[in-house]
Amino acid sequence: MKISGVDIRPGNIIEYEGGIWKVAKIQHTQPGKGGAYMQVEMKNLVDGRKTNVRYRSADTVEKVHLDTKEFQYLYAEEPNLVFMDKDTYEQILLPLDLLGEAAAFLDDGMDVTLELYDEKPISVALPDQVEATIVEADAVVKGQTASSSYKPAILENGVRVMVPPHIGSGTRILVDVYERTYVGKVG
Repeated sequence: MKISGVDIRPGNIIEYEGGIWKVAKIQHTQPGKGGAYMQVEMKNLVDGRKTNVRYRSADTVEKVHLDTKEFQYLYAEEPNLVFMDKDTYEQILLPLDLLGEAAAFLDDGMDVTLELYDEKPISVALPDQVEATIVEADAVVKGQTASSSYKPAILENGVRVMVPPHIGSGTRILVDVYERTYVGKVG
């Protein structure tokens, strides 16, 4: 499906120079002289290269449609991860770097969505939010106001997040997987 260069959004999968690219960031720029354009930062889903491209409103790009399928994460087998197709129970191995930083939030038995292009997995999507337990949290500094200050905390998977002052060690919280931010307290 063709879309205009100014309609590109983060998360879109587009065709560029014969490859499949995922849009990471966009910036709409309207210079004082000349026409407006969209500065697009994207990553190649096959080899991991990154590039920046300018698209004007007259430019069109091919938006790629990906098939999605539910899989279940089983275990890590360095340097790969093992997933199971929930329909056929077939197991597949995928490289750890396909998930990037989100891999720290994988739990045994977690349901994930694989995006497939020509039957080949090119990305793995975890749930947007997961529950995690805080194993270490800094003490509250006296005089800090609760509305504006957050303190560092370390989760059971080693990820560091900023939490409100009233959250202590041993607390179960909801964490945004991709932003690595505190969402709320569980229960």
